[in-house]
Amino acid sequence: MTSVQISRASLHYENSPQPILSHLELLLPAGQWTCLLGASGCGKTSLLRLLAGLIEPQHQVSAQISCSDGLPIDNRIAYMAQQDLLLPWLNVLDNVCLKAKLTQGKVGASQYQRARQLLAQLNLKDIEKSLPEQLSGGMRQRVALARTLMQDTPIVLMDEPFSALDAVNRYKLQALAAKVLHNRTVLFITHDPQEALRLADHLYIFNTQRQLEALPLPSSVPPRAIDAELGACQQELLRKMHSQYE
Repeated sequence: MTSVQISRASLHYENSPQPILSHLELLLPAGQWTCLLGASGCGKTSLLRLLAGLIEPQHQVSAQISCSDGLPIDNRIAYMAQQDLLLPWLNVLDNVCLKAKLTQGKVGASQYQRARQLLAQLNLKDIEKSLPEQLSGGMRQRVALARTLMQDTPIVLMDEPFSALDAVNRYKLQALAAKVLHNRTVLFITHDPQEALRLADHLYIFNTQRQLEALPLPSSVPPRAIDAELGACQQELLRKMHSQYE
């Protein structure tokens, strides 16, 4: 497990009147979930893209990013987006093995075996030959999660991966993701206070100055049940968000 320290992160998009990020500081503790909340356009996704090295060269970007094990962060990140981004012409198994195909030119027997194990872990073992169009939204996101796990990276970035799902599937996938990503260092973005409170080991909100403010969490361990304590925290968090972004 490795922690990630982000220091003095700044980002100014070309033709933007103000910086998206300015001297931002954030520690991602090893093997834990750090969740970010904030209004649209506050810089949440930009921070993930900065960590993943996806900022286009014409934009002004700077940051000091270090890992606790002393190794560079490059090539040790998996990124799971809001859309599942499955390739429609590949079946489930080949979508899960996509990175191996792209980087190595072929998928080995051991990699297919690992992919099948992940699909079974996510209750998808009977659909490995199915095409994405044959799957429900919840199944597609589980396939996308399997593809993320297949990359076997210590750091995982998740950008609202469950926001398009209905409430029941979202609840199930939150718990499943917490289980299968145990001991990974996760940075998770969401607009949903309840989702953040269920999953976070550490919770921050972007304030009106585009800086991160730490928020209190329920006393229970994630993934948390939706109980009275979580409900009270959610109401307080909603009041805070409303006051900041009204």
